[in-house]
Amino acid sequence: MAAKKKGNKYNSLLILGLIWLISALCDRIWFTLDRSVPSWDQADYLTGTLNYWRALQNAQWSDAEWWQGFWLLSSKIPPLTYIITAIFQNIFGKSADQATLVMLLFSGILLLSVYGLGKVLFNESVGLWAAALCQILPGLYRLRLEFLLDYPLASVVTLSFYCLTAWTVRGDRETWRLGDLETWRQGEFLNNTPHPPIPPSPHPPLPSLLWAGAFGLSLGLALLVKQTALFFLLTPIAWVGFAALRQRRWGRLAQLLGSLCLSVLVFAPWYRTNWLIILTSGKRATLDSAIAEHEAPLNTLQAWTYYWHQLPNQVSLPLLLVPIFALLLYWGHVREERQKDKETKRQGDKKTRRNLQNSFLPIPPSSPLPLSPSPPTSYSLKWIAIFWVGSYLLSSLNPNKDDRYVLPYLPVLSLFLAYGLTCSRHLWGKRTRFYTVGLAIILMLFNLFPVGGVLGGWMTQTLSPRSQHYPYLGIELPHRQVIAQIIQTEPYLRSTLGVLPSTAKINQHNLNYYGALENFQVYGRQVGIRKKFLEQDRRSLSWFLTKTGNQGSIPETQAAIVEAVQTSPDFQLNKSWKLPDHSLLKLYHQKLPPIEVKSLSAITPRRIILSRVTVPKKAPPGIPVPVTYEWSGSSQELQQGLVLLTWRNTNNSKWLHDHGIAMGNLHSTSNQHLSVIERMAMLPSADTPPGIYTLEAAYLNRVSGEIYPIKVPKVTLQIDPQATATPAPELDLVTQLRILGANLSKGASALEQIFDEVGRINQYDPTQDYLVQGRLTLGYRLEHIAQNRDWAYALALANVLQTRVNDAIASFTKVIQLDAENPYAYGYLAFVHLYNWQPVAAQKSLQPGLAKNPNITELKGLSAVAYLMQGNIIKAWQIYQEFKGNG
Repeated sequence: MAAKKKGNKYNSLLILGLIWLISALCDRIWFTLDRSVPSWDQADYLTGTLNYWRALQNAQWSDAEWWQGFWLLSSKIPPLTYIITAIFQNIFGKSADQATLVMLLFSGILLLSVYGLGKVLFNESVGLWAAALCQILPGLYRLRLEFLLDYPLASVVTLSFYCLTAWTVRGDRETWRLGDLETWRQGEFLNNTPHPPIPPSPHPPLPSLLWAGAFGLSLGLALLVKQTALFFLLTPIAWVGFAALRQRRWGRLAQLLGSLCLSVLVFAPWYRTNWLIILTSGKRATLDSAIAEHEAPLNTLQAWTYYWHQLPNQVSLPLLLVPIFALLLYWGHVREERQKDKETKRQGDKKTRRNLQNSFLPIPPSSPLPLSPSPPTSYSLKWIAIFWVGSYLLSSLNPNKDDRYVLPYLPVLSLFLAYGLTCSRHLWGKRTRFYTVGLAIILMLFNLFPVGGVLGGWMTQTLSPRSQHYPYLGIELPHRQVIAQIIQTEPYLRSTLGVLPSTAKINQHNLNYYGALENFQVYGRQVGIRKKFLEQDRRSLSWFLTKTGNQGSIPETQAAIVEAVQTSPDFQLNKSWKLPDHSLLKLYHQKLPPIEVKSLSAITPRRIILSRVTVPKKAPPGIPVPVTYEWSGSSQELQQGLVLLTWRNTNNSKWLHDHGIAMGNLHSTSNQHLSVIERMAMLPSADTPPGIYTLEAAYLNRVSGEIYPIKVPKVTLQIDPQATATPAPELDLVTQLRILGANLSKGASALEQIFDEVGRINQYDPTQDYLVQGRLTLGYRLEHIAQNRDWAYALALANVLQTRVNDAIASFTKVIQLDAENPYAYGYLAFVHLYNWQPVAAQKSLQPGLAKNPNITELKGLSAVAYLMQGNIIKAWQIYQEFKGNG
């Protein structure tokens, strides 16, 4: 018997392997034929995988700061899929097709998990058929061919549900044993037979603990794929927990709580690092997106029936209707047979009763009752319903809806469909399931490949609508050529491309992805979104991409910035491409770019040389002043170089123009000798005294910390309030950071504008290297040159924006020393402590601020949050009621 079971196990695994292999071959043929470019979300996720691939090239496993940066690489979306894909890319290559190889892994996980669920809840046959159905459900096979998070989420959620089910079934098995015994006792054919004893449980507690641990681990992994995993697993977890509590099964409840604690250990590092961004971005991802896409409000029937209407498209009509119809027939037949049995007993047919008794072998009194390997069918169907109904309701509660958001409940639904297909053992039942699955396979092939002709089109539109997903066989789109043209024009620079159209084929995400494939030398960003920033957007980027014809999903202001770029005397058409839809893709470049890099044939000295500085003779204070610097040196020194530039007069009045050489955008892989020309603007403050100012310069290496003075060519600038301002470019980003940081002293009234401007600036520097430049230069000045309140605020802002928690705490501590009478300074420090889950330290930081001004609403709110995080709910509620009443 054991050998037979072992053989069946290997046969089942062989069948699963064949199912996986056939679907894998189908998928890879599709990818081989497809010449499309990734769309918005797909390109964004693919870029995320490259970010983690790059980070893993220089992993520093024992460095806490490296781990902090590692988790911050994806601050809104959990990174597990990115990390696993990065490992695949390290083995197979970085292209989009090679990245999709990770879906084969998730397909394997899904097949094994569904098979395991079927075997635990029903039998091996149901598990195998359910696994096969998962490969031919339209909702699953379409998204298996897209690099999105939904298919990996479906796989890991199913794995987690399988582990939870196996653990739950093992715990509930004693109930069936008692139920089986009761059935035995009630049988009339055993009236004269002594009751068999209840055998001891054949399952020791260790396997149950292992299943609980596996569930905790898989739950943590599921939450590291996507936060919405909780929508699908919360209901069964709560059901099991309340059942254990109601039945007072404390050991079982302890195991469940232990598994949840284990899951926290798995997902906590990423969530702890990014929890604030997750909360603030959640509204934009749900409510704002739902409003923008005109989703039905939750108080309408349409919002709660949306996914119900999508079900036929996700499953296909044959796979949805045939199993349900077969199951109804089977249940009707079973009910009819039971009715006949009752009638037979009522009439007292002794012959039938005697035959019934003879059909069972008597069991000796000492023999234990045989144990059913699977739970009763009613138990299994109820458990599936708990998962599916809970998943449906919680997913419907999300205002932002898409049929792919409920993908994780389809594998569990396939169990119900497989049970319906296999419930009948008659010949017609076997033929029905083979014909149904065969038809579904044909529909899948017609939906994935253009091979069905007119008949195939009619079949898919009728039986499997809205599931067509052909590979793109047309002309390859010019994304790679656009990136290559930018790199060819500026080979030594990292460039930011302003992408003005936003269609499925031409958008900021896929241009950004193709730039990342080229060693992250080009970044794509969508600008021109907000009217008040249009001019700053146009002046801050040197590359723009426009398109004729359909512009896609764009804001109303897009036409204005397109016209501004195309008609501006500062830009010229660099190159254009004709697209398959006969529209033109146009690449514009600034005629006089802000950064210009040339290769030098002569070898320069080891130290950086400042060969030329150009400024106007006179300039008024408080208005940007154009300035040109020309540097030369080795590419390594230039790349790592920060320059501390001080314009000073004889009375020691000054302003700063610290920044990274080439604004930190040098991109050179070899140690060449380069010349860098920077065309920038600096800002003497409005209260700068009139006079003659000269330049002082020093070089600071951002890697080694080495610093040395730089010889400055003779240059002077006269500040004269009566002088005529010379047109200047946009201020460099480090100068803008210092200005924004100084405004922190104004308190809550300035915060909205500060972060509004930060969002704009971050588009121009996708790597946010300007924050590194500001942090290092300001940190050096505060430590070695002078104590300055505005510098301290700017340094604190840079640390906060980089999520450098300990440095931010130190920076705001310095701010308090320099601006002790400002109550907002204490509030900033308290906020960082709260972010770092230090409510006691936050409360202590707030006390001096509240003492100086107890009426500041923001400080009261922070105090309430601090008490709440300490568990003092009553005090938090009192503070909330107090400032709510005052408001």
